[in-house]
Amino acid sequence: MSTPTIIVCDGDETGQELLEESLRVMSPELLGVSLELVHYDLSLESRRSTKNEIVREAAGAMRETGLGLKAATVTPPEIGGVGSPNRLLREGIGGSVIVRTGRRIPGVAPVVASTKPIIVIRMAVGDAYGAAEGREGPASEMGEVAWRTERIERSVCRHVAEYSFQAAEQADGVVYGGPKWTVSPTYEGMLKEEMDAAAARHPHVPYRPTLIDATYAGLLTDVHEQTLVIPSLNRDGDCLSDMVLALFGSIAGAESVLLALDENLHPTVAMAEAPHGTAPSLKGKNVANPMAMLLAQAALLDHAGIHLGDEAFRHAAERLRHATLEGATAGVRTFDLGGECTTSEVVDDVIARLAASA
Repeated sequence: MSTPTIIVCDGDETGQELLEESLRVMSPELLGVSLELVHYDLSLESRRSTKNEIVREAAGAMRETGLGLKAATVTPPEIGGVGSPNRLLREGIGGSVIVRTGRRIPGVAPVVASTKPIIVIRMAVGDAYGAAEGREGPASEMGEVAWRTERIERSVCRHVAEYSFQAAEQADGVVYGGPKWTVSPTYEGMLKEEMDAAAARHPHVPYRPTLIDATYAGLLTDVHEQTLVIPSLNRDGDCLSDMVLALFGSIAGAESVLLALDENLHPTVAMAEAPHGTAPSLKGKNVANPMAMLLAQAALLDHAGIHLGDEAFRHAAERLRHATLEGATAGVRTFDLGGECTTSEVVDDVIARLAASA
């Protein structure tokens, strides 16, 4: 059995605390597979002292190993500062697709009637993020104008569209949603064109293209009998995925995976993380929900299995995912999910369930 190397990106505040707690499950004795963890310090202090060189080094290491795990990090608001490490990591590994999965959390009533998973496949680069912008005219007066020039690339649209159909095929789901192609046939229509092309390549996958505003409404009002896979632009996907996770109970209850794809549209690098932020108000209190970090590790084990062609890692992923959700079923939950357990107690419970099933 091969031993994959996982590049672990340490973070800030509660994000780092959750990473350290959740990594306690990543032992060969519990999972039945060997892992090598190599840490890079992506804390704000480290990024500032190295002028983001540590972030570039971490991205380079991920390109070599194909696997990464990241804690939540602080993005400082000052102009001209170190900025967001997420953007640098996406650029550094050539990431083009972000996958976020909302799923029913046992024991937690979802906001809407649908209980099937909702998978958001979001552009990882371009669109409103990194766009050129500026202001013209007298400052702070009625004549002042703000502008922004956004760009998307056909290659990224193709990655998002194709991976959406692959995900729907694996989940026995339907590709649903899309951009506002009627209002913006040139810009947003590019993603719709690639969705249609992917549908032609996957004729057996159900396809229901829906304008983004109708998609939001449909998630709130319709009962869906299949897993929904929603391809989206970067900005739409950012908003949509947060809403989807909240529909199932908590943004801290699901993982996020950044993917880089090759010319054959197969993943070459997977970086998993919790999509929530650093939650500074919870720092040091041992009450934050570790579920997203635990599920991020399960997702990474899945990708390790694909990367190595070794089903043992995918089996370990399923055991970790099952132990995490089974604990929630039994009421082992933090306050955001209506429970009274600490972070450590939730992780302890997952460890006990893994040990019992080893």
